[in-house]
Amino acid sequence: MHKRSVTIDGHRTSISLEDAFWAELSAIARARGLSLNALVAEIDHARGTPEAGNLSSALRLYVLEELKKQRG
Repeated sequence: MHKRSVTIDGHRTSISLEDAFWAELSAIARARGLSLNALVAEIDHARGTPEAGNLSSALRLYVLEELKKQRG
């Protein structure tokens, strides 16, 4: 588990994820020409309200979905 600080809409927040998820998120961000902060903000906005689940879970699910798309 690795905790990192990211900025979403000008607010700093800390997120704990396993290193493998951070690596995949960084790779996805690079492939899309985004910063890691921008990708995390995009995922945060797409999940809707905080009641929709925590951000760490949303990031893990996003990585899972992206990897599933790659498998075809």
